[in-house]
Amino acid sequence: MADDLGYGDLSCYGATAVKTPDIDRLAAGGMRFTSGYCSASTCTPSRYSLLTGSYAFRHPGTGIAPPNSPLIVPHETFTLPDLMKQAGYQTAVIGKWHLGLGGAGGPDWNGELTPGPQELGFDYHLLLPTTNDRVPQVYVENRRVLNLDPKDPLWVGAKKPVPDHPTGITHRETLKMDWSEGHNGTIHNGISRIGFYTGGHSARFRDEDLADKWVEKSVQWIESVRSKPFFLFFASHDLHVPRIPHERFQGVTSLGFRGDSIVQLDWCVGELMKTVERLGLAENTLFVFCSDNGPVMDDGYKDQALEKRGDHRAAGPWRGGKYSIHEGGTRTPFITHWKGRIPSGVSEETVCTIDLATSFAALAGLTLAPDAFPDSFEVMDALLGKPGAKGRDHLIQQDNGQTGNYGFRAGNWKLQRHDSRRTRNRTVEQPLADTPAPPFQLFDLTKDPGETTDVSADHPDVAERLKNQLAQLISAGRSRK
Repeated sequence: MADDLGYGDLSCYGATAVKTPDIDRLAAGGMRFTSGYCSASTCTPSRYSLLTGSYAFRHPGTGIAPPNSPLIVPHETFTLPDLMKQAGYQTAVIGKWHLGLGGAGGPDWNGELTPGPQELGFDYHLLLPTTNDRVPQVYVENRRVLNLDPKDPLWVGAKKPVPDHPTGITHRETLKMDWSEGHNGTIHNGISRIGFYTGGHSARFRDEDLADKWVEKSVQWIESVRSKPFFLFFASHDLHVPRIPHERFQGVTSLGFRGDSIVQLDWCVGELMKTVERLGLAENTLFVFCSDNGPVMDDGYKDQALEKRGDHRAAGPWRGGKYSIHEGGTRTPFITHWKGRIPSGVSEETVCTIDLATSFAALAGLTLAPDAFPDSFEVMDALLGKPGAKGRDHLIQQDNGQTGNYGFRAGNWKLQRHDSRRTRNRTVEQPLADTPAPPFQLFDLTKDPGETTDVSADHPDVAERLKNQLAQLISAGRSRK
């Protein structure tokens, strides 16, 4: 799972300003979806839906998690990793988490960080606990902050610990990457973040080393479980801000650090593919490549993503991006690859990351409880590229938390519902901003992929039908029959 990667960010999806040969190889030998989605246009609700098979808007508290958030997924929830363990798989999550840690009081950074991924079905985890523009910059491995010195305890808070605590405001001249909005709390590695922390210096990482650490630990873990069935959730932090790729990737594209981070992501995918091939597991391994939400340019740091974008269009032909219910917010690259099992091709079927749970259950021959994965559709045949296989016939898209903003795709029709009467990031190419939005709009995606012309007046019957269907699906509490 990539982070903030747009439909148009890969060369196999039409990008020309950046080349992604390893992801292209994954696509060339598998199924590339043109209607592949995540369920939400921000990371926490999207990841919640992936693991639970439930739309995040159904559950309070699933907006973007703050640094000291407790575990957002109730630990008694039956999850995707629980399913894989039930099927006899070893399970791990390596990379960005951003679903909270600990009980109601939040994380005990100097003690045991539980409940967490292990209570949700993961045997092993190495995590970036929040997201790297939020404090703290430490790894969490199996319930503990890695390399933490008890003599230098870690403190994380929402307010300055002391008046003279250095921040991106008070010490702005020392920053190696300036902030444009909001990211002006504690400084680490020359970059100021959201929130405040002190201590834990021996545990802190360097931003430039994140991708290497994810790959290193993933390869080690795959090698350790190679004789058993395994499920790895590789959760990259690329291309999320602050975009600070390793030095060997800096400057390899004309798009600035955002483009360089795409190349770094491609390298990660290539390393995982090479590991599986080296261990002789390629013919028994299903790869799924996806993103947690659509793209954003200026997301709080002055990294020249906007200034250097040139002709590159991160969302491809779609309107909007991260934070929005436009197609660009949730329609992202989606690739399945299984040597000898999935044919090479392109599919127009609609699939979503929320569908992986129920689809994997079908692949493993497991029967689900009626209340498991309430919004996850079984689309395994479509994921495997079988002729005539169908994807889902509708999908609810959300932005973040419980704003009441929804996109509803049904066939070629797209209904937008803005209960808040506002939309964010109206086009991905402009800085983040709230703009007014009408309560309902209807678009024909075959004729209007940019969602520019409201046709509800021309098709009042379609608009009314979709309004009613969306309202019924929201109130029903589930959409899987």
